[in-house]
Amino acid sequence: MSQRYSDSSVEEKLLEYRFHSELQLDAKGNPASGLPVVRSSLHSRSNAAFQPDTPAPPEPAPESQEPRTVILSTQSPAALKMGTQQLIPRSLAMSSKAKTPARHQSFGAAMLSKEAARRNPQLLSAPSFSLDDMDLDTGPGGMLKRNLRNQSYRAAMKGLGTPGGEGGPVKLTPKLQALAEEPSQPPARPAAKNKKALGRKRAHKGSFKDDPRLYQEIRERGLNTSHESDDDLLDEPPSPEGTRKVDAPIVVKSYRPPQITWSQLPEVVELGILDQLPAEERKRQEAIFEILTSEFSYQHSLGILVAEFLQSRELRATMTQMEHHHLFSNITDVLSASRRFFEDLERRHKAQVCVEDISDILEEHAEHHFHPYISYCSNEVYQQRALQRLTSSNATFREALRAIEQRPACGGLPMISFLILPMQRVTRLPLLTDTLCLKTQGHPERYKAASRALKAISKLVKQCNEGAHKMERTEQMYTLHTQLDFSKVKSLPLISASRWLLKRGELFVVEETGLFRKLASRPTCYLFLFNDVLVVTKKKSEDSFVVQDYAQVDHIQVQKMEPSEASLPGGGNRSSSVPHPFQLTLLHNSEGRQEKILLSSDSASDRARWITALTHRERQALGPPNKGDLLQVEITKAYLAKQVDEITLQQADVVLILEQEDGWLYGERLRDGETGWFPEDIARSITSRVAVEGNVRRMERLRVETDV
Repeated sequence: MSQRYSDSSVEEKLLEYRFHSELQLDAKGNPASGLPVVRSSLHSRSNAAFQPDTPAPPEPAPESQEPRTVILSTQSPAALKMGTQQLIPRSLAMSSKAKTPARHQSFGAAMLSKEAARRNPQLLSAPSFSLDDMDLDTGPGGMLKRNLRNQSYRAAMKGLGTPGGEGGPVKLTPKLQALAEEPSQPPARPAAKNKKALGRKRAHKGSFKDDPRLYQEIRERGLNTSHESDDDLLDEPPSPEGTRKVDAPIVVKSYRPPQITWSQLPEVVELGILDQLPAEERKRQEAIFEILTSEFSYQHSLGILVAEFLQSRELRATMTQMEHHHLFSNITDVLSASRRFFEDLERRHKAQVCVEDISDILEEHAEHHFHPYISYCSNEVYQQRALQRLTSSNATFREALRAIEQRPACGGLPMISFLILPMQRVTRLPLLTDTLCLKTQGHPERYKAASRALKAISKLVKQCNEGAHKMERTEQMYTLHTQLDFSKVKSLPLISASRWLLKRGELFVVEETGLFRKLASRPTCYLFLFNDVLVVTKKKSEDSFVVQDYAQVDHIQVQKMEPSEASLPGGGNRSSSVPHPFQLTLLHNSEGRQEKILLSSDSASDRARWITALTHRERQALGPPNKGDLLQVEITKAYLAKQVDEITLQQADVVLILEQEDGWLYGERLRDGETGWFPEDIARSITSRVAVEGNVRRMERLRVETDV
């Protein structure tokens, strides 16, 4: 039986001999002369570096302990990564979590640490420190600067000593403690340049229908109204976070792209089609496929609205039949139209891996099958009113609704985010179709077919907008007709099919003259501005107003004033209490006379909104401004209009800014030309010139198709 060396002491001696020879250690295990010394404790000496290892003296009593001088050196064990402890200035360190040692750590350095720990077990728990990740350097006056990783440790220490003592020692207190070593992070992986190859590498298995997403969670790449190119969006990986917690009823803060692209389909990858297609044709196939997948997500969300909310017996029991109808309208018809549309798209997709065209399907459904959208959008004003009334005055409804919204199927989203889906989808379809038009410009016949589809869908959107406006305005005029009292002035036939409200609100009357001379106790007036007439009233209650005067919009003038100009009769001045005045002149009032009223608003933005509304006829006469010179913003959070002159916006909408004042923006929505005010904090500027010019061209195409 062969002899084996099983004695652990023999193995230790062999290992020790190996390291003594490779690392040039003496018999006592210390570095040979000329090499820095590994130490378990630090002793400082004036103008001296680290000393050889000696037994640590007993700790003095706290009251007798005196500050000692510690000198840092680039030749120290810590600087050469050979030690396990080092005192450092706190200002040079960042607090961070300890990470796993880097894989590229050398065998010798790793084993040296183990050998030192074997000789002194206390070192096992002692943290180490690495200078690899120090993003520090010194500036003038010894101040530290960041993000200069290529500077040495000595350069980082320059200027920390006394003035004029560049090479002098740095005096530190012994109370500083070491931090855990944090290895350098691997460099960020550069973005792939060959995007076709990237698409092939991320091939998906199965169908896009295997993992349906809510339509509220995705943003179609075809919208592409921000800084990114469609290629950048195409290669963007899905967000692992999904949707974040919402902070408003209809807000989904982060979008996720559809779960699969055309280039990632198994059949596309397996057949090697990408190697045979030009880049433009690949983009066209992506645009076609995205219309298909986004329609599937939209249909999935509509199905949840019907199954979880519409068909809920608990929710239905909390409201009347009329309220239930106003709340859900003809949503089942909209869902049926969506299913037919998706089935036709999917049938074409299954028949052809490279789809020849879907413009005929888009045109056919827009002209003959999407009429339920017009009815649903026309009911929007009743829907919003019913939901507001139920949530504010029906506790049973609120409890039932909250219970449904917490179900996993709803994804933590409120019911209103499902109710507005048809409005969102019908307004996004023209943008998706316009993207398809752009991708077919190299093929005349396909481009003509896509243009016809864009015209049909744009016409549908216009009918939906007109239906919604007509119902809202008709009901609004009937309501105001019952609230306005014309007993003191000549009656005005208020109800008209061509009249609608632009803005309403209460203002302070600064100069109490003329018709407001008797209102000194409470100098306020309530204005109703319609598209053709201005009505000046005195508010009696929330639903009762006494008309004081009125004038045609063509017969009024508005002048913005400064507080110092708002002087009162008799030489008085209210500049301190009149922060935002403007003068309103009725050139031809209800009695045929001229009347001036000096008004004041609560804020600069409110005054700007009134002046903008009162001068809308003059702005129309001037003609549209140059769209390319206007600031463009992208909406980052959905906004529901709260006043008549505000505009409801969806996330990812693009707006051309016509005016801005005190945290509010007034602009024109790209997709349909609607104008209104909205808060500045829900928008971000679009700075890419390419994106700005592309948005202007898209707007021109959409308007041409809508106006035809």
